Amino acid sequence: MSLVVKYDAYGGPEVLRLVDVEEPVAGPGEIRVRVKVAGVQPIDVKVRRGDMAGRMPVTFPASLGNEFAGVVDQLGEGVTGLSIGDVVLGSANSVAYAEHVVTPATQVVAKPAQLDILTAGGLVAAAQTASGALMNLGVTSGDTLLVHAAAGSVGTVAVQLAREAGATVIGTASPGNHDYLRELGAIPVAYGPGLVDRVRQAAPQGVTVALDAIGGQEAIASSAALIADRSRIGTIADPVTAGQYGGRGVFAPRSPQRLAAVIELAAAGKVVMPVRTFPFVEVVDAHRAVESGHGRGKVVLLV
Repeated sequence: MSLVVKYDAYGGPEVLRLVDVEEPVAGPGEIRVRVKVAGVQPIDVKVRRGDMAGRMPVTFPASLGNEFAGVVDQLGEGVTGLSIGDVVLGSANSVAYAEHVVTPATQVVAKPAQLDILTAGGLVAAAQTASGALMNLGVTSGDTLLVHAAAGSVGTVAVQLAREAGATVIGTASPGNHDYLRELGAIPVAYGPGLVDRVRQAAPQGVTVALDAIGGQEAIASSAALIADRSRIGTIADPVTAGQYGGRGVFAPRSPQRLAAVIELAAAGKVVMPVRTFPFVEVVDAHRAVESGHGRGKVVLLV
């Protein structure tokens, strides 16, 4: 048997429960991974609450989790290039809160020996989301990038990748996270009334591009007040509001290739990701932590 997280109705974190199910079996072209770390994303919270029911309906009992790191323990027919015992990280579709995950072999990358498994598991979604968003926005060394919610998991990676590309980065966060953003290489500013003036003071040369990782009127409207080319206002959280100001959603398909590139930077110490860990049995508390919206880096489950 294998433990998984399930829920029977939309609601608060307390709807989540651990249940025993039959162990999944890898089919042709698939592998089974014994999960060690499962990332908890804001999208997981939104799906659980029912916020996404119109776009992403679920069938109850439903499961959660889109990113994991662990050890390959079964190979399906036709799989090459991987062996039992390999440590990998990768993506799944709402099934990663589990002791075992079955996924296409093409959706995982090997964990570098120099990178700890907690950081690896916490980087999967953020690495692909941030790198895809910056790619869509065309961020280069000549840019000054404004990142909203810069201390979160996607913001953390976006700041570092943009700095690696040579861009200047302004990051919004609560004051308690300002030293953290400075460590990442960003110029921190507090969100709230007066944000536009604070950004102008921090970046007198002007802002050329913005990435919103939190959504809402303040982030999008302030970006529009600062950036002449509104097609360079991108969001991963609120495409509807962004569209009202001439901005757009900047979503990119999952890409093991982009994930591997970020993971190599992390193994070299050029990308960091602080992780806050919760035992698998404390999945309810993990969701509460993410739902609070004031975290730094990534929340992960130790499975």
